[in-house]
Parts: sequence; structure tokens; C-alpha cells
Amino acid sequence: MKQLGEKLGARLRGGEVIELVGDIGAGKTTFTKGLAVGLGISEDVQSPSFTISRTYDTPHELRLVHYDFYRLEDAGIMKHDIDEAIHDDQTVTIIEWGAAVRDVLPHEYLELGIVSPSEDDRHVLLTPHGERYETLVEGLAA
Repeated sequence: MKQLGEKLGARLRGGEVIELVGDIGAGKTTFTKGLAVGLGISEDVQSPSFTISRTYDTPHELRLVHYDFYRLEDAGIMKHDIDEAIHDDQTVTIIEWGAAVRDVLPHEYLELGIVSPSEDDRHVLLTPHGERYETLVEGLAA
């Protein structure tokens, strides 16, 4: 998961929105840690499960904002925050448990579904929504 995240992170230029879908323990935060490395972030990435969001700055003027809405049925005032993030060309936005903000998400984004049939195995399904994301994932699995 970390290697896939790192490979994808190296391709990001800002303005991307990625929704992570998977059960608890599927590897969503591990993927995000790799993505952060690919963006050049050296800071330790932690799950935002209890804080709802965490922000990390890259060395090249981008920022990574990682949201986790697991504990919320309604995002409330966080909808305004996420709306700002997804419309900022300098921000890469990662969203876990996105049902609470479904009405705020853009029409174009990358959905990354993770299934963990065992402790050591992960199956990943990349579903690009929009041409930009189709281009982004081309050759990623290679």
C-alpha cells in the first residue's frame, strides 16, 4: 500500500481529490503515508480518525489534507473546510469515509477501493472519475 501511495504521490501536482474506500485496517492510512513520501513530505503522517483532518506541507508549495469522517454521520461545518480544500489548486485532498461529505465532493476525483482478504494481502481497485484521473492512473500498476 505504501509503495502504491508513493508512486501515485509522485504524479500529483495539486488540486487532486482522492477518496479512500475500505474497512478499518484495510491500509488507507498506510497508503496515505506512501502518498506523502511521494509528495516529498518527511513528516510522520498519522490517521486523522480522532481529529477529523490533518494537514501536511510539501517542500514544493503544495499541501496534503487528509480527512477521516468515520465518526461523523454529518460533516457539519467541516463541509465548508473540505469544499475549500478540494477547490484549492495547491492542495491534494485525501478523504476517508466520504459518505458524510458526498454532496460536497467534485464530479471528478479518484476512488481507491481497498479490500483486505487477509492480514498480508490487499486488492486495490482504482476508479478514475474524469479524464484527469484516467490519465493519472495510466501505467500506475506497471
